[in-house]
Amino acid sequence: MGVVPPSPLDPTLNFRTCTQQANLSWLRKETPMETTDLLLAIVHHILVFSVAALIACESVLTRGELSAAAIKRLAGLDRHYGILAMLVIIVGAGRVFYGLKGWEFYVYNWVFWAKMISFLAVGLLSIIPTMRFLSWNRQASANANFTVPAAELSSVRFYLRAEMVGIVLILIFAAAMARGYGY
Repeated sequence: MGVVPPSPLDPTLNFRTCTQQANLSWLRKETPMETTDLLLAIVHHILVFSVAALIACESVLTRGELSAAAIKRLAGLDRHYGILAMLVIIVGAGRVFYGLKGWEFYVYNWVFWAKMISFLAVGLLSIIPTMRFLSWNRQASANANFTVPAAELSSVRFYLRAEMVGIVLILIFAAAMARGYGY
């Protein structure tokens, strides 16, 4: 005959007796390596989604006519975009070298390299918009009547859309990696 669990109405029932009788392995303490891996993953995800949000903001701001204030805002957003992209690389490297999966998982994983190539492509695609934003900001500061040339604005919109496609590819490859594909 099996052990009968105590009644929830039992006055002697408390947390200690419940944990002694139940299998609560999920309450175990994490090792420092597991905690480091978790923190790196959280920060990495927040940074990646922040980069995606900034690309979306730039895309929205470039939809219509650009005032001097909007151009200044674009330059500021793009500066933050660059800083966050560098932090993504730094934290990502931390995940490779200090994460639970170990560097071998990443080095020999073709999906990881596809994700890195996509990230590199997004970075390269961002060069033209960055140069345009800086140029427009300088020109708008020097000339109150400056208007963004339509061809340049159209070009920037194209590059921003291409960056968004690259971000989607990065997310697809990240989901595949998380499920063990490519190793």
